Amino acid sequence: MDKKQHISIFTTASLPWMTGTAVNPLFRAAYLAKDEGRKVTLVIPWLSLKDQEHVYPDEITFNLPSEQEKYVRQWLEERTGFISGFDIRFYPGKFSRPKRSILAVGDITEIIPDEEANIAVLEEPEHLTWYHHGKRWKTKFNLVIGVVHTNYLEYVKREKNGRLQAFFLKYINSWVVNIYCHKVIRLSAATQDLPRSIICNVHGVNPKFLEIGMKKKEQQQNGNPTFTKGAYYIGKMVWNKGYKELLKLLHDHQKELTGLEVDLYGSGEDSAQVQEAANKLELAVRVHHGRDHADPLFHDYKVFLNPSTTDVVCTTTAEALAMGKIVVCANHPSNDFFKQFPNCRTYEDGSGFVEATCKALTDEPSPLADAQRHELSWEAATERFLRAAELDLPAKTLTKTPSKLFMSTSLNLRRNIEDASALVHYAGTWLVKLKPNEEQCKELDLACPSRKHGS
Repeated sequence: MDKKQHISIFTTASLPWMTGTAVNPLFRAAYLAKDEGRKVTLVIPWLSLKDQEHVYPDEITFNLPSEQEKYVRQWLEERTGFISGFDIRFYPGKFSRPKRSILAVGDITEIIPDEEANIAVLEEPEHLTWYHHGKRWKTKFNLVIGVVHTNYLEYVKREKNGRLQAFFLKYINSWVVNIYCHKVIRLSAATQDLPRSIICNVHGVNPKFLEIGMKKKEQQQNGNPTFTKGAYYIGKMVWNKGYKELLKLLHDHQKELTGLEVDLYGSGEDSAQVQEAANKLELAVRVHHGRDHADPLFHDYKVFLNPSTTDVVCTTTAEALAMGKIVVCANHPSNDFFKQFPNCRTYEDGSGFVEATCKALTDEPSPLADAQRHELSWEAATERFLRAAELDLPAKTLTKTPSKLFMSTSLNLRRNIEDASALVHYAGTWLVKLKPNEEQCKELDLACPSRKHGS
């Protein structure tokens, strides 16, 4: 009998879309799979060609899932330096333009065979279950762990009727997460409180950034010029990703920041508006097309400015710290993990931002100690994940409770209420359930729903 832990990681995005839910679950799968006592499967969305053209950058598209898998593995191996032993499987997805995100189509629990359904990790559990219409996750898997990546309430508050939307979304998120997850890991306190949740940053940084930081440390120790450029920011160029806050701070404090030069790097729907706002400033704020943060272009910048408060744990902040830079960021729950690093400078208000920025530009960054470097690594992030999910404990037998689709034989009142709640969700999603199109079914070798029922 196979005694390995089977861990299936479901996520809401995939490369070449350079978003957190594409990159971080990929690294998680790679580092979990380094232990030969585990079998790891990463389950990612497969988009129709039309959606790929809208979502993926630089006109990158794939005709077959095997082509995308090859791209994903090559990208990963170039950054980790090792060949990963995990499986990749695809579920049908559709891109929602209003939500700017990918939604799962059909019952994606079916992607994992019943005999492998041991532990499920839902990266963005609320997102994956809002429209879930199929087998209950807790029935399919022995243990379901949610990892909350996104502060959806903060994003929704910035939309029309945002406060009202956020009020309802808060309860919907709690409802679906309670139904479908045994444990929940929140990356920071910037996310909403959820049932059975703990706060722990279980993300690391791409090893390439730690290598860059090591080279910078050697340059500093040898007395060579290390950081010859000033301040910059990088992120998807949409207002909610920190650009609104940064440009407002620069606008309101132009006199105190006279002489400051800032480079902005990013691509996105609001690029033209960001450029227009930057042009109105008296300061030298230059707007550039988005690039990979590991590009040599960024190595010599000394100060990373990140006033964003919509992130949960900002990946680019972690990358900047790993490269040995000083980071100026808001005193906000999303940045609590970073406060342990000497190069992290937080501020409370506009005057604090000015003071922290000016001081950062005159200071020399502190070289990262070995222990600090380890805290940023994926090795440390994997250790934290195993502890938070209690998967580092001596192996214990996880068994499924024999049940029908939703009804349990348990007399436990809490379980019965939860089963009833799941049934309500199942019935409610019948009206909005999404179905894969015939092309996706063919590409993924799935039975189309219409054919499945003989219609």
